[in-house]
Amino acid sequence: MSRNERTYPDEASGPFPEPPVSFADREDREIAIRPYEDADFEPVVEMYADFDPADRAQGIPPATESRIRDWLDVLLEGLNVVAWHGDRAVGHATLVPDEEAYELAIFVHQEYQRAGIGSELIRALLGHGQANDVEKVWLTVERWNHAAVSLYESVGFETSGAESFEMEMALRL
Repeated sequence: MSRNERTYPDEASGPFPEPPVSFADREDREIAIRPYEDADFEPVVEMYADFDPADRAQGIPPATESRIRDWLDVLLEGLNVVAWHGDRAVGHATLVPDEEAYELAIFVHQEYQRAGIGSELIRALLGHGQANDVEKVWLTVERWNHAAVSLYESVGFETSGAESFEMEMALRL
């Protein structure tokens, strides 16, 4: 699907909380989400380097540290938020600009999944986007990833296209 064919919902979603945001996850761990800062680079690289290969989707995150660094350089051109447990980066979400909108990607370290962090991380990222005049957001997700699809739908994403094994979803802020 070309970018020009992508459709977005008529109604805006939100409002979403602007980071910084703090909360206790389902494991009662204190999690803080804040906008990315340059000093966060090495802890975020460490999080991705420790990512379980089984949790990689669509080839990301990359598998080697040098590729992770190159990939992050591209992602960091957009808007980014990082979830922290103490001084450990445990989640990262990004809005990467394209011609007319922003592509969303979100990653939560496997030791912190299914604890509510992804929901808070995506809401904080969208709040960060709203505060920075982002209007349209899209993403792709493997259609069998029901947990991710439910998460995206819960914040207002709607299916805007589908290929054989992945679907595209879009949201208006």
